[in-house]
Amino acid sequence: MWSPTEEEKYGVVICSFRGTVPQGLVLELGETVQILEKCEGWYRGVSIKKPSVKGIFPANYIHLKKAIVSNRGQYETVVPLEDSVVTEVTATLQEWAVLWKQLYVKHKVDLFYKLRHVMNELIDLRRQLLSGHLTQDQVREVKRHLTVRLDWGNEHLGLDLVPRKDFEVVDSDQISVSDLYKMHLSSRHSVQQSTSQVDTIRQRHGEACRMPVPHHFFLSLKSFTYNTIGEDTDVFFSLYDVREGKQISERFMVRLNKNGGPRNPEKIDRMCALFTDLSSKDMKRDLYIVAHVIRIGRMLLNDSKKGPPHLHYRRPYGCAVLSIMDVLQSISEIKEEKDFVLKVYTCNNENEWCQIHENIIRKSSTKYTAPSSNYGLIISLQLLRGDMEQIRRENPMIFNRGVSVTRKLGFPDVIMPGDIRNDLYLTLEKGDFERGGKSVQKNIEVTMYVLYADGEILKDCISLGSGEPSRSAYHSFVLYHNNSPRWGEIIKLPIPIDRFRGSHLRFEFRHCSTKDKGEKKLFGFAFTPLMRDDGTTLSDDIHELYVYKCDENSTFNNHALYLGLPCCKEDYNGCPNIPSSLIFQRSTKETFSVSTQLSSTKLTQNVDLLALLKWKAYPDRVMDILGRLRHVSGEEIVKFLQDILDTLFVVLDDNTEKYGLLVFQSLVFIINLLRDSKYFHFRPVMDTYIQKHFAGALAYKELIRCLKWYMDRSAELVRQDHIQEAMRALEYLFKFIVQSRILYSRATCGMEEEQFRSSIQELFQSIRFVLSLDSRSSETLIFTQAALLNSFPAIFDELLQMFTVQEVAEFVRGTLGSMPSTVHIGQSMDVVKLQSIARTVDSRLFSFSESRRILLPVVLHHIHLHLRQQKELLICSGILSSIFSIIKTSSLEGDVVEEVEMMVESLLDVLLQTLLTIMSKSQSQEAVRGQRCPQCTAEITNMSPAFYLCFVRFTETDFDFKVWNSYFSLAVLFINQPSLQLENATPPKRKKILDKYGDMRVMMAYELFSMWQNLGEHKIHFIPGMIGPFLGVTLVPQPEVRNIMIPIFHDMMDWEQRKNGNFKQVEAELIDKLDSLVSEGKGDENYRELFSLLTQLFGPYPSLLEKIEQETWRETGISFVTSVTRLMERLLDYRDCMKGDETENKKIGCTVNLMNFYKSEINKEEMYIRYIHKLCDMHLQAENYTEAAFTLLLYCELLQWEDRPLREFLHYPSQSEWQRKEGLCRKIIHYFNKGKSWEFGIPLCRELAIQYESLYDYQSLSWIRKMEATYYDNIMEQQRLEPEFFRVGFYGRKFPFFLRNKEYVCRGHDYERLEAFQQRMLSEFPQAIAMQHPNHPDDSILQCDAQYLQIYAVTPIPDNIDVLQMDRVPDRIKSFYRVNNIRKFRYDRPFHKGPKDKENEFKSLWIERTTLTLT
Repeated sequence: MWSPTEEEKYGVVICSFRGTVPQGLVLELGETVQILEKCEGWYRGVSIKKPSVKGIFPANYIHLKKAIVSNRGQYETVVPLEDSVVTEVTATLQEWAVLWKQLYVKHKVDLFYKLRHVMNELIDLRRQLLSGHLTQDQVREVKRHLTVRLDWGNEHLGLDLVPRKDFEVVDSDQISVSDLYKMHLSSRHSVQQSTSQVDTIRQRHGEACRMPVPHHFFLSLKSFTYNTIGEDTDVFFSLYDVREGKQISERFMVRLNKNGGPRNPEKIDRMCALFTDLSSKDMKRDLYIVAHVIRIGRMLLNDSKKGPPHLHYRRPYGCAVLSIMDVLQSISEIKEEKDFVLKVYTCNNENEWCQIHENIIRKSSTKYTAPSSNYGLIISLQLLRGDMEQIRRENPMIFNRGVSVTRKLGFPDVIMPGDIRNDLYLTLEKGDFERGGKSVQKNIEVTMYVLYADGEILKDCISLGSGEPSRSAYHSFVLYHNNSPRWGEIIKLPIPIDRFRGSHLRFEFRHCSTKDKGEKKLFGFAFTPLMRDDGTTLSDDIHELYVYKCDENSTFNNHALYLGLPCCKEDYNGCPNIPSSLIFQRSTKETFSVSTQLSSTKLTQNVDLLALLKWKAYPDRVMDILGRLRHVSGEEIVKFLQDILDTLFVVLDDNTEKYGLLVFQSLVFIINLLRDSKYFHFRPVMDTYIQKHFAGALAYKELIRCLKWYMDRSAELVRQDHIQEAMRALEYLFKFIVQSRILYSRATCGMEEEQFRSSIQELFQSIRFVLSLDSRSSETLIFTQAALLNSFPAIFDELLQMFTVQEVAEFVRGTLGSMPSTVHIGQSMDVVKLQSIARTVDSRLFSFSESRRILLPVVLHHIHLHLRQQKELLICSGILSSIFSIIKTSSLEGDVVEEVEMMVESLLDVLLQTLLTIMSKSQSQEAVRGQRCPQCTAEITNMSPAFYLCFVRFTETDFDFKVWNSYFSLAVLFINQPSLQLENATPPKRKKILDKYGDMRVMMAYELFSMWQNLGEHKIHFIPGMIGPFLGVTLVPQPEVRNIMIPIFHDMMDWEQRKNGNFKQVEAELIDKLDSLVSEGKGDENYRELFSLLTQLFGPYPSLLEKIEQETWRETGISFVTSVTRLMERLLDYRDCMKGDETENKKIGCTVNLMNFYKSEINKEEMYIRYIHKLCDMHLQAENYTEAAFTLLLYCELLQWEDRPLREFLHYPSQSEWQRKEGLCRKIIHYFNKGKSWEFGIPLCRELAIQYESLYDYQSLSWIRKMEATYYDNIMEQQRLEPEFFRVGFYGRKFPFFLRNKEYVCRGHDYERLEAFQQRMLSEFPQAIAMQHPNHPDDSILQCDAQYLQIYAVTPIPDNIDVLQMDRVPDRIKSFYRVNNIRKFRYDRPFHKGPKDKENEFKSLWIERTTLTLT
């Protein structure tokens, strides 16, 4: 017993089923089925592919999936319960599979393979998504990849792009047209940019703030080949900026053994670094990767005597460089690492070691030596983009290899709030030391320690480069015999923040002797504290340190002994009274320089900032300190943002009168600083501060007072920079004001509420005052107003915390209303004003219907003004589309009607005028704007047909031809628009559209029909003008549309019959339009039937013939429809021949067929002549010159030698009939000459000669007689071949209409025999079967659905016997008459009459002779 299924509703076929049982449903592997009923191991249901065919199939062939069933019962719909992206991928892959195979057939091989790759990727990604083992982030990433690939494929296959939001397909009914348009744009954009993600962070109010995308270089050292040093080496990689002549990154250090492999075996294949945080600006700089190679071993490489073997020094060896500019192009295009070989050059003079990289880059080849071979450092590079989080997510392999993150010296473009860093970079610059009585110069090594206040050496606070652990002491490299060494080596000091204060650096100088013992002798030291007495850190500068003498016996145990001494010149000036009799004597002639650079989020080098944070220590300097805050760098301010803000509000509370304005200015300065993209990330820090830490409960009064004071002075001041800055800071000022008021309310239980409200009211009056000023005379005022308008929409959210929606809306309405109308302000101000309105519309305030009721009128008023003047259409359309979106999504029915009415009243007329202007100016500049105003157009076209219907209904009372005509044209356009032609859509798309909207062409056709009926006696105005457009509608391959339209033609015939007594106009126009439409490739078989008697009733209306049956003029009507039907047959044949890759012969035959029909049956001379010329062109293309001449002769024979004027036609100018006939004769004679048929040309020469003679045109007469004479010569002198003739029968219904069951005699080409001719015919009709016997075929062959060809040779029987019997006529003349102008042919067939005689078979052999006569 079959029972309806409850749970089992949807499944996938996991094994093909052939449907071998009664009622069985044939299923292919992978198809999806909808299950309706079940019974003992069987299901009954439908395949989703063919939902109309129901059948049964085994249950174990189906894998069930969970699904949602809606509308249970007979018409239930089932949607699988899975991620919508998975469902979409499944459907898309099924759709692509069909198209993918077609690509192969069409030889689009490149796309075929690309698409196969993408389909495999989709299958793989879908599998990952279904596995259910992904994290949320991974799911998002997989969906992103899926949607990008889906959109890519749809774009390349010419399918529709799918609008999506967060990877989900959106329901177009739930979203406004303009939003849909924007989604399509962004889908399109993401297809084109499918490689890179769009790294934008959206600000809260619609304007996008571009976040700079950091770049990173991944560098990996593969090997140091051909390392002939024979000692351990340290290789230091860094980024170097040539223009500024300085290193811009930390160093990455690799320690190698003497064989060139890593010294630490664990580092094999892990010698890699990531140079981070390069900005787009950095990428444009002239950067180089510089690698310095330092060897660790004896003093001189090739001199074993110099220095004992157990002592190892760091000694300079060589340097290699690679220009990033040169390789950037190649590494940005690929996603993986690319290898490069860096040659290592050695330095000719050690004293210039610190400049070796510059010399190599400048190619100063005298200063360095190139290696003997091309080998060197083999490195690989890869360019990565995005913030570090993203890089870690996308490239886990890199981080698994233990990559060393190598940072920029200094901060990146974007400083992140949580980015804590405390690095001091120290560069060993140079030293100048005395000889000390030696004959040769010293080999000097510097050792550096970081010491804490108690003299303890800090462990692991010195880093030579990323990639190696930090150490406690640093030893510089040694330059041989050099008392003025220049090092230029950068060391990073990652000192803990709590150890920074009180720590100092000590540098010890030793001479490395290369004598026997090779000891290192201490001869001096220098030091510098890290922090000054005033609490600021060592400044970024070169510090020239004093060198103090000492020796091996000196002790540094008591560091206090030297810390009291001045470390440098500035220090010395600071402490004049220093006792001279100390342990350490300063060596006045010796100096030592280092430079420092601090990259710290915790320490400051700025005196003014420290003074502000400790303002209570300098009570008399507060005014000055507040004033100097502007000069502190932004990096310092954002590092101490919270402390600075706290301080400012404490200062404000301390003395409002005195410091109010200065604190206000400082606050404005800080707020504007955060608008800079470099510090944009700190806005959340500011927000958090206002919400959580801000405590200035009284601040709001002073802030409102200052803000109002600034605005009120904008009318009189000439310089308004500070006012403009305050306007730009409006959003955060309001945040502070509102939060302050909230705190005050909490503390006082809502006291002074009225005062607060009235002060805000007054503030808004000031805002209105500023905006209402006439700014045309003052440019500064324009900037003030612009700044105010720009930040104004940002304050609504803050106000909504304190006021009701209606109150805020009233404030805003007053403000927007106070702006002068467009007439009184300049172009730039116009734009700012509209942008402000746009952001008002996009704000949260506008989403409340009660505020829209207040704000819409003023917004619409401004848009109306702009549309009226055709100004700023793009912004206006943006505002309108936002309003449409909001109305679509958030309003209740009642409100929407009111709002839409308001919009229609205010804008409809001006909007339509604007659109018409844009369209009519399509040639001019405005059109460019029109194309850039697509949202506006989208909104209008969305409503057009509906609007037009309303308009026409309004005007039914008095007939206006123009309106009706436009209405009909629009309706025809609507039905014919490409997007509605469902036959061209893929099956899934067709089903979707029909389910959702039905066939809109049918609805419009009904609409059109009812309007036609409403016309009454005015119908005659549209005959025959509307025949063409209506005929176009009936050519839509939709039966119902045709059935609706057919009665209109009947009506037209009827009306013309009543008026003129015939319907010649309708007839002529119909035939004309049919011809042109079918030639364009429209129309089909069904259409032909519809015009004929055979058609049964389709839907509500009978076909045209049946309608004509009841008329008085039925005979003329029926003959007309019959001939139109037959014309359609020939036209469709003609079209199919022309469309297909048919041979010339077929096309020619088809054209002849149609041409004769026009001449004999319809008697349409103009059409006949048209097709004569089409046929002539085909003959010329096939080089059949004689046939081309005969074709043109058909037209020539229609003309007389008269002076009647003829109009312009085809390629003929307007001229007299005589002139046209003369031109034609000359052309025909020329073609006969080319086809060597001179005998046919001679009579025409004579005809022309008679005309010229009668007009006494002797010049032309002489020319034509000479031509005739030449033709006689040609006949006698030139060789011509006699062709063979073949009879061809075309049997079977598969042949085109003009050949079906007909017999022809064909003339062969030169030298063509029967086999060759037969082969040619079979290649023209590849489906045809050659009949082997010459007997006449029976009915079974004539009526079968196939093609049979019967071909045999025939012999011509000449008509003109007289010439051939004359003896004196040369054979060259006779041969022409033997094979031309032939009407009869014969062929002989042998057969046996009676029984065949075995002894003598010739006895019973007879010959049957058949004569063929051409019709």
